[in-house]
Amino acid sequence: MYLRTTRRKNKDGSVVEYFQLAHNERHPVTGKAVAKIIHNFGRTDRLDREQLVRLCRSIARVVNLTVVDPMEADQSQIPDARSPLPGNLKIDRTVMLGTVHAIEALWETAGLKKTLIDMARANKTPEVYERALFAMTANRLCAPESKLGVWDRWLETVYLPSCDELKLRHMYEAMDLLYEHAAEVEKTVFFHVANLFNLEVDLIFYDTTTASFATDYEDDPSANSDTTLRHFGHSKEGTWSPQVVVALAVTREGIPVRSWVLPGNTTDTSTVEKVRADLRGWNLGRALFVADSGMNSEDNREELARACGKYLLACRMANVTEIKRDVLSKRGRYTVFKDNLQAKEVIVGDGERRKRYILCYNPKEAERQQKHRAAIVELLETELDRHPDKSATAQWAIELLASRRFKRYLRITKAGQVRIDRTAIRQAAKYDGKWVIETNDDTISLEDAALGYKGLMVIERCFRSLNRTQIKMTPMYHWLSRRIESHVKICVLALMIERLAERACGKPCHRIRLALDTMQVTKLFNLNQRVHLRNEISAETRNILKKLKIKPPKRFVYLENTPPK
Repeated sequence: MYLRTTRRKNKDGSVVEYFQLAHNERHPVTGKAVAKIIHNFGRTDRLDREQLVRLCRSIARVVNLTVVDPMEADQSQIPDARSPLPGNLKIDRTVMLGTVHAIEALWETAGLKKTLIDMARANKTPEVYERALFAMTANRLCAPESKLGVWDRWLETVYLPSCDELKLRHMYEAMDLLYEHAAEVEKTVFFHVANLFNLEVDLIFYDTTTASFATDYEDDPSANSDTTLRHFGHSKEGTWSPQVVVALAVTREGIPVRSWVLPGNTTDTSTVEKVRADLRGWNLGRALFVADSGMNSEDNREELARACGKYLLACRMANVTEIKRDVLSKRGRYTVFKDNLQAKEVIVGDGERRKRYILCYNPKEAERQQKHRAAIVELLETELDRHPDKSATAQWAIELLASRRFKRYLRITKAGQVRIDRTAIRQAAKYDGKWVIETNDDTISLEDAALGYKGLMVIERCFRSLNRTQIKMTPMYHWLSRRIESHVKICVLALMIERLAERACGKPCHRIRLALDTMQVTKLFNLNQRVHLRNEISAETRNILKKLKIKPPKRFVYLENTPPK
């Protein structure tokens, strides 16, 4: 009987290896020795090596032999060199290690541990609050739960011995402490990270999103002074519900600078004054404030000029007369840059009324928009052909006219019939692939301005992570304003950890987490000892840890001399 390795070549050229337990039998006809498979262990890259080692040691004990694993690390931690593991061990459970191990290392690297412990000490509060905030932040990056779920369920599934003493009240008390010192924490951590990683702070990207609540009423400050944030408003998804507005400023690499939580009925254009006041003392140097058209108003431009100095703002092209008359109609050649980007400068007015516009054009984006619009028009033509009467009062017509996708290309005649608006289609085609930027910085080049605004995709990606893909800021189970704000701040801290990991590894967060999740800890025990044993680390996981500059955790950890309860 022997252990053999077999190989199979896939269609893509890759080779897969299998471990099999076999013995030889003589063929009754040919008389030759033929391998008979006793047990198929499976693919070598998917096997738990530690299970095979334990199997070998069990067999060795039966035949009174000693088996020592030559790949074992740090033999000094093993109590008996002749018996690396105590006998008669039983498995308690297996928990996740890799992701929380990396998050904790990045937590310390970003200065969060020191900052929060210093905050707790300065306010004469327990240092365990730092552990509570860490646990809640790590949970957003692993498997988002409510605060009760973090304490009651999630901590049992991960290897975080430093959080064993946490109580549920520590979670909420830590959130209240963070609420009182959130601005200080964000400022300290950001400048620590910026200095440590030499971040470019020449561009500050700013935008807002909304977070809705599953409730039918908004906050009434007169009834409870602690409830002031939840108000009805138009969400970014187009719904009308109680919500809060979350504003976020990030660097060109997506590292959060600061966040704000505002009442749900706050308009985008009214948020700039708050941002100006809060960033006034941050000494960001010559940072250019970049925002989309929702922030572009005359009052905001004046506020930004006073607060941030220089700004780069998108313009609403279709409904601004000056843009349509003086910018889009301006003759002149585009300058061609990289990434299918073309741009030309347009100066409007002089003296105090002088404005600098930059008209950008992307041919590939224009082609995509043309095809998209043509497909919509084709659908509308097909739908109208199905209804000869074309009455605007019909149910099908009402649904089309209510659709944000279709209504802009439809019109109603004096006779009350629905028709395709060919004029609207021609007008829309004028804007294909184009966008207009307004800036008060005469020193920034055409290319830098165009690429700078294109970088707003960075903050859009941050919002996707916060709201939908990874961190999942909603649903929120809080109703007190301070708890809502603290929850958002915790999510932003998680975003910072995520962006630091992606920056170091050059991979999206979900791929990093998939690799790290393969590193686990198995908890074993007998009558005398309790052992925590890490599994074998894959090559991909080792590579990610190397890029993150994180040492792999030790193989063996002996924690207790009594069995678990």
